[in-house]
Amino acid sequence: MVRVGAVGRGIRRRLAQRAVTAELRRAIVVVCDGLGVGAAEDAASYGDEGSDTLGHVLASRTVRIPTLCGLGIGNLPPSVTGYRNPTPVGAFGKMAERSAGKDTATGHWEIAGLVTERAFRTFPTGFPPDLIEAFERRIGRKVLGNKAASGTEILKELGEEHLRTERPIVYTSQDSVFQVAAHEDVVSRESLYEMCRAAYEVACLAHGVCRVIARPFAGRSATGFKRTSGRRDFPVPPPGETLLDRLTAHGLPVVGIGKIPDIFTGRGVSEAVHTRDDSHGIDETLAAMERVPEGLIFTNLVDFDTLYGHRNDVPGYAAHLERVDARLGEVLSRLESGDLFALTGDHGCDPSDASTDHTREYVPLLLQGGRVSAGVDLGTRSTFADLGATLAEGFGVGPLAAGSSFLAALGREGASV
Repeated sequence: MVRVGAVGRGIRRRLAQRAVTAELRRAIVVVCDGLGVGAAEDAASYGDEGSDTLGHVLASRTVRIPTLCGLGIGNLPPSVTGYRNPTPVGAFGKMAERSAGKDTATGHWEIAGLVTERAFRTFPTGFPPDLIEAFERRIGRKVLGNKAASGTEILKELGEEHLRTERPIVYTSQDSVFQVAAHEDVVSRESLYEMCRAAYEVACLAHGVCRVIARPFAGRSATGFKRTSGRRDFPVPPPGETLLDRLTAHGLPVVGIGKIPDIFTGRGVSEAVHTRDDSHGIDETLAAMERVPEGLIFTNLVDFDTLYGHRNDVPGYAAHLERVDARLGEVLSRLESGDLFALTGDHGCDPSDASTDHTREYVPLLLQGGRVSAGVDLGTRSTFADLGATLAEGFGVGPLAAGSSFLAALGREGASV
């Protein structure tokens, strides 16, 4: 775990000076990375017609997710009806992405009120020679790979050669990413991160790539190579103001857990907590709820995406849904009267898809808290930014550049949190 900064002692004094019109004291937002709930209207434009991450996983076997069903998640997928709940405990709906692309960074930025109008460059046949040559000069060694590939398959293909040559493995996907994989016995994590910082300068700044990802791994053979918990993301910064910027400018703490600090390049994050896996992410969310009484606790649970969606592992995805569902019950049981809990996604990553890439899907919008009435159907929102706009209004720091708040629709008129 890495912590950067902390909630200062004077935070309560600053919060006391907030406008009395603010209706929200604290928000806990959990993003299940890669949890889509059906093909978006424009999915065909991305080659994702028929994608349905949650629906296909639920159709694979009986998946025991009582907490999520209680929140109304079974009311969302178009292809499975056995999980519907006529009386959800809170508000439910789904959101469409307005940004160009289906990347983690653009999805999270849009949740925080910033729409990406122009798609980042992708390199489905590999990076151009001048980019690779510039990277090799910066790190002082040649690379392996340079093609679009599954992260697990490329380790099987090139991992042993990497051990022999100590040349890092470079690969991409259908998303705008420059990924660098290296064995932890060959390249230390910090050395790999330095390589990725160099890659950021040549790939992101000079060639329009959205983010660089460090992919450390371990193991001794093609069948035994496994990624470790040292993944780090190095994205370009959000190109405009986000909800996180607005909250910190108003003296409200923002705790970023998991990938959140990296996705926002630390901007607007007053405390950063990097995590080993999703169970650790929920542990840290619960710990933050104990020590941070106001502001935003923003958590990314990445294992849905990296361990199961990208690996086309439908049974693994289903089992992970069950594990996270059990832990979410702990989070909901600790909500206080002034809290608003929201669960959503940043894109789809259908493990039953023919490819191993992200899928253009709607994402869930599930809310519970003191002002949220049971069974509120929020319908289909036209942008992820509606969630950010709602939080901005609730905290009394809005409006943001994009999104329409649904705060008034959450509960009884005059109800407060």
